[in-house]
Amino acid sequence: MLIVITGFIFLSVAMVVSLALYPLLTKKGELQERLEKMMPEKQASTTFSEDKPWWRITIEDLGAKLPVAAKEQTKYTRMLVAAGFRKESLYLFLGSKLALALILPGIYIFTYALPKGVLMEPEPLLYTTGLAIAGFLLPSGWLMYKVNNRKTEIFHTLPDILDLLTVSVEAGLGIDAALNRACESPQFKGNPLAEELKIAAREIRAGKPRGDALRDMAERTDVEDVRAFVTMLVQTERFGTSLSLALRVHSDSLRTKRRQIAEERAAKTAIKILFPLILFIFPALMIILIGPAFFKLMDIFK
Repeated sequence: MLIVITGFIFLSVAMVVSLALYPLLTKKGELQERLEKMMPEKQASTTFSEDKPWWRITIEDLGAKLPVAAKEQTKYTRMLVAAGFRKESLYLFLGSKLALALILPGIYIFTYALPKGVLMEPEPLLYTTGLAIAGFLLPSGWLMYKVNNRKTEIFHTLPDILDLLTVSVEAGLGIDAALNRACESPQFKGNPLAEELKIAAREIRAGKPRGDALRDMAERTDVEDVRAFVTMLVQTERFGTSLSLALRVHSDSLRTKRRQIAEERAAKTAIKILFPLILFIFPALMIILIGPAFFKLMDIFK
């Protein structure tokens, strides 16, 4: 156990020192910078990586060295895309898990355990292990929170965007022009679904088949209702049915589904409030009602 603690302390110190010295170790010489300025093609190819802050490059390097199974990488990549991040953020995410697993216990060790001289006692060892586990799991919990929030926002926005698409199609616009109008509407500015529609519209303008662009959008959002919407558009185009009627029916069904979910949550509220009512409100109410009578009875029987 002593060897494990010593190794953990060494890794924490090494990481803190590496983060502190990284800007100095990676600083380019004056001659190298002048040569790179004389080579515009090389400068252009490295502009994106040089714009990254040093701490991000360090964390991405840590994430790239972290042994993770291909299945786990695929799962994290899908979660990152569903949360609104790029696929290239995978190594940053993995590196942040490792960095927090080292930094959080390292802070506890160097600010409390070592100054107090209680590093080898059971309680500090338990805290150190718990902080390491919490630091490793914290990015995953944060990512799941972002994914759920984004999916909820997309689910609530989809019927409104469908209404705008319906009005645009009934006014004579094609589906591509209607998609452009929906994603550029001021009321949906900054909305994740509008951003995904904008990406799909750009892919369609670049020559990608409409069905493939919309399916990719559905995969990025990872929302079942968006998949159903894309399937409806593809089938409508394939069979030549009325697009405006299909959009209106689909929008009405989504609003009905959203209303049913709200009614279900409202029905659960009475059950959820029952436990705090019994545990907290009823005891206080009983004390207020019975307390004075109880003390009067105590005085009488004295």
